[in-house]
Amino acid sequence: MSVSEDRNTSATVQPAAPAVPVADPAPLGLAAFALTTFLLSAVNAHWTSGNSAGTAFLGYALAYGGLAQLLAGMWEFRNKNVFGATAFSTYGAFWIGLFVWIKNAPSATGHDLGWILLAFAIFNTYMMIMSAQVNLAVFGVFLTLELTEIFLAIGNFTDGGTGGLSQLGGYLGIITAFVAWYTSAAGVANGLNGKIRLPVGKPLI
Repeated sequence: MSVSEDRNTSATVQPAAPAVPVADPAPLGLAAFALTTFLLSAVNAHWTSGNSAGTAFLGYALAYGGLAQLLAGMWEFRNKNVFGATAFSTYGAFWIGLFVWIKNAPSATGHDLGWILLAFAIFNTYMMIMSAQVNLAVFGVFLTLELTEIFLAIGNFTDGGTGGLSQLGGYLGIITAFVAWYTSAAGVANGLNGKIRLPVGKPLI
């Protein structure tokens, strides 16, 4: 074997450089989801009636719930976390899509939004089942979100998104936001490995 051949052989068996670790993007994704969900749910719960245009969530749907959460999903791919990548990327795209839809469909009916929510409720169903293998806190996020989407979908089909079922969906969305905020806070606290620790519970499955 020649010297050049030996060098080429050695080059091919060199171990790959270790991957540079990245911080856990889940707390960011959860916080982005929580804040935007809270703002929209406050509208659905009629908390803003009479003193607000009801569109305060739109900018944050694009920038925070949408873009920041989508980025968290991409970083979860980098972490080889297929569950987190799928969840954050999907709901980041949901908020971006909702922003674009509302901005460009002023004549849309409640039924249109009902179909959108139904589609995401179907997606959320299997993600909720899979989340039972993560921890109790994450399962709580998907469980409350499932109920929120179902009630809002039915409400938009039956009362155009302005009646009691949609209002109940708004209250469930507010609960969802606080569960997501808690789970985000737990991710930050536990990731610091400091004195403050927040329990997230064991996987249900």
